[in-house]
Amino acid sequence: MLLLVGAAFCAGFVVYPQLPERIASHWNVEGQADATLSKTWGIFLFPLIMALLFALYAAIPYLDPLKKNIQSFRRQYNLFWLIFSIFMAYVYALSLLWNIGSRFDISRMLMPAIAVLWYVLGSVLQQSKRNWFMGIRTPWTLSNDVVWHKTHQLGGKLFKLSALIVLVSIFVPSTAWHFLPSSFPRLAQRL
Repeated sequence: MLLLVGAAFCAGFVVYPQLPERIASHWNVEGQADATLSKTWGIFLFPLIMALLFALYAAIPYLDPLKKNIQSFRRQYNLFWLIFSIFMAYVYALSLLWNIGSRFDISRMLMPAIAVLWYVLGSVLQQSKRNWFMGIRTPWTLSNDVVWHKTHQLGGKLFKLSALIVLVSIFVPSTAWHFLPSSFPRLAQRL
């Protein structure tokens, strides 16, 4: 994870001179840039967030009142944070490529990474033990190990199913989705 943070900072320094003063920082569902940041914030905000996430990853096992439970699924905990860091580095790389002039459908490029992230999250949820920082944390799940376990078994399966749906959606032409917004009001009227 630290190597990814370091690589992100290095990549930012390398491409910094090639970038305009305002860089794209957000894209809409059509893949069009619709928000910008100053060059400095746009380049170094993501690596800073990655560094803060690493600090959070390192601190949670010591801060959680149920430390022993996190230790019982520490392998999955580590895997999730590693995959999440790779995901963040990938999103950052796409942003850098876009801002130095490469043009591609950023939404489609993100879909496989989102699918992997959700699948791993589903797997981690199914292995997790009751804790205060990671998982589906409600008063009911936090107060009972059986409720925690059953909730996370179902939640994990749903995240994995969502990952599959995201993967399938990659192969659906983007024009196929345009019927949805206009059909919702008509469908609601019929109901």
